[in-house]
Amino acid sequence: MSETTSTREETKPPLNGRRALPPNISNDEENEVPELDPFGLIPRGFNPKDYLRIVDIYMFKEPHEINKQQHHTDKYYNPKLIVRRGQPFQIQIDFNRPYRPETDQFWLEFLIGRYPQQNKGTYIPIIVGNVLKPGEWGAKIIHRENNSIRLSIMSSATCIIGKFRLYVAIWTPFAILRTRRNPATDMYILFNPWCQKDAVYLDDEREREEYVLNDVGIVFHGNVEDVKSRSWSYGQFEENILDACLFLMDKAELELSGRGNPIKICRVASAVINSRDNNGVIAGSWNNSYDYGVAPSAWTGSVDILLEYYSSKQPVRYGQCWVFAGVFNTFLRCLGIPARLITNYSSAHDNNANLRLDFFLDDEGKVDTRLTKDSVWNYHCWNEAWMTRPDLPVGFGGWQVVDGTPQETSDGMYRCGPASVQAIKHGHVCFQFDAPFVYAEVNSDIFFSRMEKNGTQVIEKIDTTHIGQLIVTKEVGGDGMMEITEEYKFREGSDEERLALETAVMYGVKKQTTRDTTYQPQTDIDMDFQVQKAVLGNDFKVTITFRNRSRNSYTATTYLSGNIVFYTGVPKSEFKKHSFTAKLEPSSSSSFDVVIKSSEYMTDLLEQASFHFFVTARINETGKILAMQKATILEIPTLRIKTKGELVAGKEMSVIVEFTNPLKQTLENVTLRLEGPGVLRTIKKEFRSIPMNSTLTWEVKCIPMRPGLRKLIASLNCDALRHVYGELNVQIQKP
Repeated sequence: MSETTSTREETKPPLNGRRALPPNISNDEENEVPELDPFGLIPRGFNPKDYLRIVDIYMFKEPHEINKQQHHTDKYYNPKLIVRRGQPFQIQIDFNRPYRPETDQFWLEFLIGRYPQQNKGTYIPIIVGNVLKPGEWGAKIIHRENNSIRLSIMSSATCIIGKFRLYVAIWTPFAILRTRRNPATDMYILFNPWCQKDAVYLDDEREREEYVLNDVGIVFHGNVEDVKSRSWSYGQFEENILDACLFLMDKAELELSGRGNPIKICRVASAVINSRDNNGVIAGSWNNSYDYGVAPSAWTGSVDILLEYYSSKQPVRYGQCWVFAGVFNTFLRCLGIPARLITNYSSAHDNNANLRLDFFLDDEGKVDTRLTKDSVWNYHCWNEAWMTRPDLPVGFGGWQVVDGTPQETSDGMYRCGPASVQAIKHGHVCFQFDAPFVYAEVNSDIFFSRMEKNGTQVIEKIDTTHIGQLIVTKEVGGDGMMEITEEYKFREGSDEERLALETAVMYGVKKQTTRDTTYQPQTDIDMDFQVQKAVLGNDFKVTITFRNRSRNSYTATTYLSGNIVFYTGVPKSEFKKHSFTAKLEPSSSSSFDVVIKSSEYMTDLLEQASFHFFVTARINETGKILAMQKATILEIPTLRIKTKGELVAGKEMSVIVEFTNPLKQTLENVTLRLEGPGVLRTIKKEFRSIPMNSTLTWEVKCIPMRPGLRKLIASLNCDALRHVYGELNVQIQKP
């Protein structure tokens, strides 16, 4: 026995009294399969060469051949056969002489993992018959010529997803003769959204093209008032990505026999995408320091991250929600589960899931950061995966929320989902997994309250419409935005919405009432404020407007607090404090401008250039407080991308990236990244400095491999400026 196998034996867990075999959790490991399997003593004159012998097996595994074409797997950059389950594929077997069905007997064996067992679906013997049953394992001969036969093989619509080994066995009176181990005949079996019997069946061809076969997508970020978008390269067909995705299931120690079930796969994957409790793929960082790693905003796609993890087996630094969601989407689409990336604007991170986010104000009306534990994320990205839910009552299949960003633990691990979107909409949060947490993310109310000296809590304002105002995803077949808020919740204030909330409360979502605290708001004055759209590095103004609908004169002591916040809603620093007294005349409106200078915010700016303004006004005559909050985002400059030369597959072309520094400072240690699935692998370049107002030009030569509409995506990153992107659609012609 070689060195490597003996050490592997030692690291295997010892057998215990509960199971006869160790757990079968690795798709990579194999068992030895004998070429000669005797039935007993073999007589002296027995010569295997006297019997039917296999000379060659042909898998039809090239991208242009029948199998990959019919199974929609021709885009995978992988030399082996890749098929989807529940659908027939073809192989050809060449014998040493013509096959005689009356006397010759052979069968096929598909094996996966180290301990193949027939009852676990990890050892699959297939006898050749006359008819194929849809969605069940079987094989039949469809063509015979000279010494060759062609077989059509059907796989089960519920079979394990992964990489199988193929053997052909021949029966003789004294022994079974098998083909020797040949990695060239290994094949991958994936989920099949085109097969009605598959749990991930999706009936719309345009949706299948988008949610399974599209290898680039859009991430929507920014905030409700200012939706921004950027491209993300999923790259699910790129070289070694399929193996990397299968490795994630090994890493999560998902038993091979459970790998035909999309519910189980999503659940374990949502834990292994983040590194919190199992050294998973991506280490999150939300504190604006990214030493020894890549800033989350610098990534342009999933491929680099997955390949780095696959080779190093160590978490890749660093990610934030859209990075976790981008990589998760690649994993799902790569295995054949329809998936899309979702953005929820004003997403609640409700620590105790009581559908209530508490913001505590101090005497001046400022938010008290010591007491305030909940946060509102400007946006939060998660994924939806499409599947049936036989574990739930009828009607809760379809899109399921899965989230790889570590926020709260579920059954002891940082993971979330799959939770039925339909169940969330109707308040049926009793159905697994993690529906109450997702329900709170899109349905919480914000309470602004103040502690009186005597310890009573006074609620100054309740905002019931801020959370989950807008939920979006990329439209099918285009780069635009599709709003799907209605799939998660009924219209605010409708009878159905009330009913869904009552259902959620009945099923154990804690909803605190306002009865236990005093709440008498000032109703005859409205306050609102607008933040002027501004470009990074410029001054801008905030306009506060009061409308006094009463016949009384009031004075309002008004306080504006400007905070630089992480996109998760957690403040980093207060950069602007401004207070003034506003005179409010009867039955009239009045506006007040507050100027924000670039010098006030540039030193502390975080990567998303995101501000959060709180305006509180105390009506001096009544002691009541008006409170309002808004997030705003600066316009960040973009990269320009151009091409030079002919855009033809197999011919050299040039890509030119340009950037002009708009800031009143020199940018130091700038990193540029450029990638485009099917056109070029990710390239990085470092620039020492870019002086103010100067333009940088970077030219990259490449040879596009695949014809068709492709996308080039670039990012620029340095400590002073992040989230700078550029993209370009290019039509690559056939040679």
